[in-house]
Amino acid sequence: MSKTPSMTDREIETLLSEPTPGAIEAVKRLDGDFMVLGVGGKMGTSLAAMLRRALDAAGKSAKVYGVSRFSRPEAKADLEQFGVTPVSCDLADPEQVAKLPEVANIEYLAGQKFGTSGAPDETWIQNTIVPSLVGRRFRQSRIVVFSTGCVYPFVPVSGAGADESTPVAFLGEYASTCVGRERVFTHFSRKYGTPQLIYRLNYAVELRYGVLVDVATKILQGEPIDVTMGAFNLIWQGDACARAIQCLEHTASPPKILNITGAEKVSIRAVAEKFGELLGKPARVTGTEAETAWLADASESMRLFGPVTVPLERIMQMVTDHLQAGGKLLGKPTHFETRDGKF
Repeated sequence: MSKTPSMTDREIETLLSEPTPGAIEAVKRLDGDFMVLGVGGKMGTSLAAMLRRALDAAGKSAKVYGVSRFSRPEAKADLEQFGVTPVSCDLADPEQVAKLPEVANIEYLAGQKFGTSGAPDETWIQNTIVPSLVGRRFRQSRIVVFSTGCVYPFVPVSGAGADESTPVAFLGEYASTCVGRERVFTHFSRKYGTPQLIYRLNYAVELRYGVLVDVATKILQGEPIDVTMGAFNLIWQGDACARAIQCLEHTASPPKILNITGAEKVSIRAVAEKFGELLGKPARVTGTEAETAWLADASESMRLFGPVTVPLERIMQMVTDHLQAGGKLLGKPTHFETRDGKF
């Protein structure tokens, strides 16, 4: 029996960028062009492509720009294939930022996480100085500012998770810079009346990257899986992108804060055991579950946008199929087991 071929990057991005009815309806109501800042990251292409496809489905000709340094030249071609206009820009350079096109709608995905422990100065530049440049330059735009659930403290696994009213924590250098990013954008929102939404995302997953890929890969390689973190939240990257588009309609000054993730708390141990069954290899589990974890209560975003469209079981099966077909991975571990905030 021949092995099922793995999905190509293009096929995966096409899957991830399928616009939901909610995303299409949102762009129908939004005027002006769109820009994804930090389009070269893990979610950038998916989000930019979904914007373009949603606009096409809505019969609108607004432009979608994708802004990045483009350290990978092929990323430009990937965007162009989806009808997105790539724009090369170092967002840490004020002169380059000043030359960016004027747009009404901005998705801000720029930032740095991995490598923070080795180069904290660069992380502070990317996560606080760049927001100050963008906040000044695009004071007339509505901006969805991507942030992270890592700004919250650990909360009891037995509870609902941190909600938007939970005070932030400063657990490690990365989380501290993410609080800094939120504070800087909030400052410019208050100063200029810029409508913004702080989009606190907990673990977007897809076939090439994410907590599920990390756990399944460890099983395939016979490596132990540390379950000390105990539980986590996740959301299919396509659902995360659709919600980011819909969030443009919920910006405010001062910024609205919104948790974005799935509705369920996912047990790392249960996921490891299920992947063991799917992959036909035993899961080697180490550690004992802590009573606290980074968990977010996403009930407000569920109220606004409805339930997610791709359930956990479906994502796990797709990840299994992709790995068993020898599919390409991004090679960027999430470090989901990290509890000291060091990335």
